[in-house]
Formats: sequence, structure tokens, C-alpha cells
Amino acid sequence: METIDVLEVPYQPAKDWTDKEWNKFTKWLNGMLKVTDMTITFTKKDGTVRVMKCTLMPDVLPVVEVKSLVEGKTPRKESTTSIRVFDLEKNEWRSFATTSVTRVEFSIS
Repeated sequence: METIDVLEVPYQPAKDWTDKEWNKFTKWLNGMLKVTDMTITFTKKDGTVRVMKCTLMPDVLPVVEVKSLVEGKTPRKESTTSIRVFDLEKNEWRSFATTSVTRVEFSIS
């Protein structure tokens, strides 16, 4: 298991981050989404602001049928610039670019 450096608090995304900082943030966000639900505020491609309550906690995610690979097709590469999450209010899968995140909210019980 890969160890992620401890993030200093507050840890709010900044537009002037380097690629290394954005990658660190993306890994942290992916890890946190697997253990709790979060409210993510981000700017969509059309410029509107979206607030989404989402998660990647395995016990909350819907069962997904796995389709076998069609011959000649390669599996989809995991993105390092966006995250696919389960929207808890729409009960659907959604994704967002991590560089568009402006706020992250969560609580730890």
C-alpha cells in the first residue's frame, strides 16, 4: 500500500499548485472518499458551481455488473486528473476534475 504524505490543515486547493501537489491532492481525496462521504464543491466545465455529496465507500456503492473485455479493446486508463464518484443525492455515478475543486467538506466520527 502506498503511503501518502500527511497534508497540512487547512488543505484547500490552490490554482497555482504544481502537478505534484495536484497529484497528492487527488490521491488524498480518493483515499478519503473510500472511508467517508464528502461534500465537494467544484466548478463545472460550463462555469457553473456544483456542490455534490459523494463517496467511494464500498459498502455504500451499488453493485455493478462487470462486463468482460471485448477482444482488441484495452481497459480504460485510470485518470490522474479526475475522480469518478457516487453522488449520494442523485444515486448515480458522476465525475469531476480535481483541478476544479474549490472546497472539500467532511466529518470524521
